[in-house]
Amino acid sequence: NCQVFHLTGLLDAFSEPVFRKVVTKYLEEGSPNIILDLTGIDFVDSSGVGALVQLAKLVQSHSGIFQVVSNARVTQTVKLVRLEKFLSLRSSLQEALDYLTAAGTDNAEPA
Repeated sequence: NCQVFHLTGLLDAFSEPVFRKVVTKYLEEGSPNIILDLTGIDFVDSSGVGALVQLAKLVQSHSGIFQVVSNARVTQTVKLVRLEKFLSLRSSLQEALDYLTAAGTDNAEPA
């Protein structure tokens, strides 16, 4: 039970407002569990990283799980600001889905 977004191109000051608006809209209307597949992103700047942090906090406020499937460029940028654990970087979509499945199992204990 999650929403997966596949992004391509640039995540920068120009694209960040639309990116954040679209993902926030879907978060408000659907599952609070979000996976962002950024393997197709060529460049991310500080505005893009800021948007990722804001979305991670928003997902947490909705009691959801936020994960980022990353490529080498995105990982390098995120590691520079030491946010790789906060943004839950994953190396593949399958790894992110497996994590979500395991987390869902852990949360589904009988009362």
